[in-house]
Amino acid sequence: MKNLLLILFIAISSLGFSQEMLTEGVVKSKQTMSTENAELQGQLAMIGDIITTTYFKGNKTRSETNNFMTGSSVAIMDNDNNQMLMTLNNQMTGKKYVIQTMEPSEEDMESVKVTKGDSTKNVLGYECQEYHVEIEKDGVVVKMDVYTTDKLSAISQQSTMLGADLKGYPLYLTMNMTQMGMDLTITQEVTEIKKEAVSDDKFDMTPPAGYEKTDKLQGM
Repeated sequence: MKNLLLILFIAISSLGFSQEMLTEGVVKSKQTMSTENAELQGQLAMIGDIITTTYFKGNKTRSETNNFMTGSSVAIMDNDNNQMLMTLNNQMTGKKYVIQTMEPSEEDMESVKVTKGDSTKNVLGYECQEYHVEIEKDGVVVKMDVYTTDKLSAISQQSTMLGADLKGYPLYLTMNMTQMGMDLTITQEVTEIKKEAVSDDKFDMTPPAGYEKTDKLQGM
């Protein structure tokens, strides 16, 4: 009985801690892609889950993604200076980087519609607000259901690209699109949130040596 009470106490304490505002720490998430098209599903299975590690401290965030099929990418966002550094290293493009403003262009925002939903979702103890997003560009319609929390100071690329109507940091999202007659579903879910010290070196906006500057990174 004492052990059961201890477990319940720890669980309740952990839940309460999770609801506190975190301004420094590490977030891990996984992205899964699926389709009913057998040929495409075989290719997606080769890629497997895409794991992203995000470091955040105050108004700065760094996200690192590594996959043996798609290569490695890094996005560093500095909210104080409204700047974003993105790097990509894979077999098709080689080593490229781009520095740009974090504000989406008016042209991009014209194709985005964000609506606050009526539902909430609990992810790792965080109560998340639902948003419905629809993006239409180049004849392709993308529909997203996004659940965000306002308890992390981290910045997400999704929130940055979708403008001010999407508030908070996404802990869970599903994305559905149809391209070339094939339906594709992408699910992204945060699997771990840790409060820990993060070195300022993680947010150095200096382009890495050996990377070539470009105007736009394909696939980011």
